[in-house]
Amino acid sequence: MAILERDAITARLAAGVVEYRLDGEGQQVVVVFHGGHMRAGLPLGEEVFTTSGYRVLIPSRPGYGRTPLATGITPAAFADVTADLCHTLGIEQVAAVVGISAGGRTALTMAARHPHLVERVILQSAVAFLPWPDRRTRLGGRLVFNASAEAATWAAVRLLMRIAPQAGLRLLLRDLSTLPVRHVMAALSEHDQAELIALFTLMRSGAGFVNDMLAVPDCADQVTQPALVIATRTDRSVPFTHAESLAATIPRAELVESRADGHMIWFAPDYPAIAQRIKDFLATI
Repeated sequence: MAILERDAITARLAAGVVEYRLDGEGQQVVVVFHGGHMRAGLPLGEEVFTTSGYRVLIPSRPGYGRTPLATGITPAAFADVTADLCHTLGIEQVAAVVGISAGGRTALTMAARHPHLVERVILQSAVAFLPWPDRRTRLGGRLVFNASAEAATWAAVRLLMRIAPQAGLRLLLRDLSTLPVRHVMAALSEHDQAELIALFTLMRSGAGFVNDMLAVPDCADQVTQPALVIATRTDRSVPFTHAESLAATIPRAELVESRADGHMIWFAPDYPAIAQRIKDFLATI
């Protein structure tokens, strides 16, 4: 079954409106900050938590979905907003804060600013505090993903995915892996290709992606919680140097190298082993 968008709701907090989704059962909660072009309703990489008995709280970061930029334009501001959301929902402890791709900086900032709320940090293909993205992506991103152009950009993606899905998938995967795209495509099962096509079809950038490209203060050395840093050397979108930088700077970090062919580590043959490592990490006292 292809990825389907899930229902998300909004809360009005002191700082403004935030869109979020709270799924799963159990007492413990994991907060997930998705990366670029994602919002609360799009599921990615959550099963490792929900099948282990955790609830997942997924807020749409500023500029994505129905969370306006004004709610918390910086990672520090939105980290405080998310802590307020947890308080509003009666969540007194977060078992882990998860930062995926461009959501990594927000996860790290929340851990640094709210150490009594956050117990652990999990980073997946996460952007660190090194310069990011590269110049080509920065210039292209401002051109095709700015607030006035992104709707047309994603409409074109949806059209391409409908009339020539394989060509569309190859086009998008080219920017996510350092390997030849034919190699990446050949390694994906038909099921995984269908999942990725569905995911890319649902993506939007809003005002979020251009905001993600702004530099933010480095707080990695202020993260005192245990941290699991997961990345692959074949990631073109977020180079492996980001993971190495985080592992070297966060005092209690462990680096786990994925063998994925690119940025989307959840679609790699070794992901079951990565998922088990995440479960073991969550179970540690």
